[in-house]
Amino acid sequence: MRNVGKRVVFFLMLIGVWELVYLCGIWPEYVLPSPVSVGKTLVGGFQNRTLLIGIGISMKRIAIGYGISIGIGIFLGILIARFRILEDTLGALISGLQTLPTICWLPLALLWFGLNDRAIIFLVIMGAVLSIAIATDSGVKNVPSLYIRAAKTMGAKGWRLYFEVIIPAALPHIIIGMKQGWSFAWRSLMAGELLIVCLGLGHLMMIGRELNDMSQVIAVMIVIIIIGIVVDRLFFVKVEKRIRERWGLAKS
Repeated sequence: MRNVGKRVVFFLMLIGVWELVYLCGIWPEYVLPSPVSVGKTLVGGFQNRTLLIGIGISMKRIAIGYGISIGIGIFLGILIARFRILEDTLGALISGLQTLPTICWLPLALLWFGLNDRAIIFLVIMGAVLSIAIATDSGVKNVPSLYIRAAKTMGAKGWRLYFEVIIPAALPHIIIGMKQGWSFAWRSLMAGELLIVCLGLGHLMMIGRELNDMSQVIAVMIVIIIIGIVVDRLFFVKVEKRIRERWGLAKS
């Protein structure tokens, strides 16, 4: 409860600073609206269901794209860590592609899939899969050799060794990659929805920009931030805590 109180006070202070800057009149209202105006836009967006529809469509896209990214990323990471030839070839390619901004995939996505959901989902996959693969590769390679030798003496070998020993031991690295991949997936999703004309939170931001309605733009940004915080707190924080407890790394 103490941490919750600190967060509430912190965000209230941010809103207070925002209101103070607004009252100073440094920027006109169409550039920096007041917190009250943004709050009314948020309430109105939920009342007329535009924000609810946008959230639903965006969450469906990211759930599909991110889910595919997890499967492909972990599989590629294991393969790269297991086979030296793949590490020298595919691993080098993935490391190079990781430096490429996701938005660079947009022209290819449009040519391959057209102006539809598949193009956006492709961007989400390319935004997340590389970081997950690299983290999985790193996690597998950093599993203590003692664990592997002990498992082999007990009869574990082949893929059974991976599923029962190596992957569980590599989970801390994999979760970090998944967490990073989630943030990249969100950015890729918003980039796709901003540039491809289709429903979603990014499209609502684009409409706000075209209508010169900065209150709507900031309201959608707040929704995106809240969703990111909720997912992080409800999933990643809990999973990381359980893994630390499992490996005796939790704070006393």
